[in-house]
Amino acid sequence: MTTRQIHSWLTDMDGVLVHEGTALPGAPEFVRALREADRPFLILTNNSIYTARDLRARLAATGIDVPEGAIWTSALATAQFLADQVPDGSAYAIGEAGLTTALYEIGYTLTESDPDYVVLGETRTYSFEAITRAIRLIKGGARFIATNPDVTGPSPEGDLPATGAVAAMITAATGRQPYFVGKPNPMMFRSALNRIDAHSETTAMIGDRMDTDVVAGIEAGLQTFLVLTGSTSASDVEKFPFRPSHVVDSIANLVDLV
Repeated sequence: MTTRQIHSWLTDMDGVLVHEGTALPGAPEFVRALREADRPFLILTNNSIYTARDLRARLAATGIDVPEGAIWTSALATAQFLADQVPDGSAYAIGEAGLTTALYEIGYTLTESDPDYVVLGETRTYSFEAITRAIRLIKGGARFIATNPDVTGPSPEGDLPATGAVAAMITAATGRQPYFVGKPNPMMFRSALNRIDAHSETTAMIGDRMDTDVVAGIEAGLQTFLVLTGSTSASDVEKFPFRPSHVVDSIANLVDLV
């Protein structure tokens, strides 16, 4: 496998490292190799429900040992974006602890009264009352931000409506499109690179989705690896007008590149 020099790594979580609470082949070994080689790395996820601490515990339960600081969620990326745009601002947030904690930690005030932003994240219990309040605040002048554009999320019973689907409802009622911070926006990758002081020329992205991980990696100037342990099959690659740098069976194929 011919690659340009890789010093830093970004990797998706679901479909690359874990699947339904089980580590995928090679995932614990890959992360262990990164840590032993002292390589800068971040695990990226569009999931805004959980805090980095929560996700660290979930990964540890599968045998993947990562520090809390090596996890970068769409909620953390959104909070960083807002801190850069309007420091010490205010927001009306719809979401779980992953989002509200991230906003709190950057010094944002969470309020229902004249906020700078309405910030929509993911939750298992979307409230019609909360969505109605968000619509009225946006119509009143609040700017509309969403953590990620995924329209569905998985559950044991099947797909659940996720951030993108609820954002579409709010857009239909307000005429205002949100700014999505998470994948496939390459901004999430750029904020991740800044967090680990990495350069795009020497960083690789590992993902299982062409339409989020790979396209955002390409747009951010990264070398991209598509693994076939998630939602994309080898035959699917040909359907897209862009290609990853490499297609591999699983992250186990990449341990020797660290």
